[in-house]
Amino acid sequence: MNKPEPFEPFRIALPVRVTDINYGGHLGNDALVALLHEARARWLASLGHSEADVGGGTGLIMTRLEVDFRAEVFAHQTLGFTLEAEEVGRAGFRQRIRIEREEDGVLVAEASTRFAAFDYARRRIARLPAEFAALLGGAGPPPAA
Repeated sequence: MNKPEPFEPFRIALPVRVTDINYGGHLGNDALVALLHEARARWLASLGHSEADVGGGTGLIMTRLEVDFRAEVFAHQTLGFTLEAEEVGRAGFRQRIRIEREEDGVLVAEASTRFAAFDYARRRIARLPAEFAALLGGAGPPPAA
């Protein structure tokens, strides 16, 4: 089976608010995670979906998050988020996120998340809907027999 190509990267710029700054005077790790969530929500909206609904009554649930911090960020700077999906499989996918300061292009952080398709009504992992998988560059699961 051929490895699927990732979909076209999604890019969005988000401002750093005063409330995102921690006691060290720079962007807090918790605030970066919140900004990652915002970027992801906007990416999904651009695809016509949300974390609660990627098709067929199936949503997404995060199963893993890794963040490598590279540089400080301060209030009123703008961060550029570039999101790419890869490793699209039967029940989920990996998302790679690159975060740069818009003002100077400095790499601020790199993040990797894993998502599983999730049936919130039954509270269990589900198959990734084929149409959504196709949007990510994957074939998705075979149709049910």
